[in-house]
Amino acid sequence: MDAEPGLRELITVRRAELEAQAEKLSQQLQEVRDELEELAVAERVARRLVERLHVETEREATLAQAAGQVAGRVVLLVSQRERGMDEAVLPEDYQRIMDVVRRADAPVMVKQVCAELGISTKPARSEAMRAKLNRLAERGWLRKLTDGKFTTTP
Repeated sequence: MDAEPGLRELITVRRAELEAQAEKLSQQLQEVRDELEELAVAERVARRLVERLHVETEREATLAQAAGQVAGRVVLLVSQRERGMDEAVLPEDYQRIMDVVRRADAPVMVKQVCAELGISTKPARSEAMRAKLNRLAERGWLRKLTDGKFTTTP
């Protein structure tokens, strides 16, 4: 029993429609997969940017410890040392640094101060400590030697 020619034509037309729809769906599926991959890459990039921003924020926070605002004006938290000035005027973390340098038998390196204070010696942390030691030296609290070590001032 042969299907009517009209029925065969309908089946052929419907098959062509379904094949075209399947091709279209296949293309859409590939586009969705491509977009999912792009989102995964974007997620990784965003995560790296957030991590980098976090490191920068920590660095800025460390720098901000050196200055504050009073009545809208920037003031130094680590003031210029004057004769007879007591270390008690320094912020607490700077007082601890001064104590480590003062107790040392010889001039100290940045990593020694970090280790003594229980701070990581990884570059980000040691560079933050170097900035604090340099700040103390610039303001007359410490003396920086030519070899990069620090000692107390007379």
